[in-house]
Amino acid sequence: MLLAEPLERAIEELSKLPSIGKKTAQRLAIHLLKNDQTDVDSLIKAIVELKTKIHFCVDCFNLAVDDKCAICLSQKRDKTIICIVEEASDVIAIEKTNEYNGLYHVLGGVLNPLANVTADSLHIAELVKRVDSGEVTELIFALNPDSEGDTTSLYLIKIFKEYPLKLTRIARGLPIGGDLEFADIATIGRAFIGRITV
Repeated sequence: MLLAEPLERAIEELSKLPSIGKKTAQRLAIHLLKNDQTDVDSLIKAIVELKTKIHFCVDCFNLAVDDKCAICLSQKRDKTIICIVEEASDVIAIEKTNEYNGLYHVLGGVLNPLANVTADSLHIAELVKRVDSGEVTELIFALNPDSEGDTTSLYLIKIFKEYPLKLTRIARGLPIGGDLEFADIATIGRAFIGRITV
């Protein structure tokens, strides 16, 4: 089926977004086509501002509008604790829980030799500099529980094990509402290893 060239281009561009296949891209493109021009202009403006006004915090590499992100600037945050995460999206996920009140450090990925991601590619040197400032007393490792995340955590633990720091890792286990019956063996095992006293 031949589509109008602008529609075809819109579908092609939308399908480049994560989790968007050709059919969903087509539905989105048609939806935009049917939408009011002011709604489309508002979306275009939001996307342009996203690319032009958002950058990385100079301290933690979280998303920021100014040089420093709102978390680093906050006087209510515990500046002695740094939670290490892979990407800024992890900060968003943790912040939604309202359970953590320290600072963050976004590595910008994890060690992955097969994808040419080395320690020099990540924000590890900047993390060492932050810890060397002497204000930090605890590092929390909140990297994804996969082989690359575990390798990166072990690499960082090796760097910081001689520092006078508390090194902790978020517990792993069953998600809230999860059923034991449907959980894999590794998840159940880690749930028992990471158990806490109640």
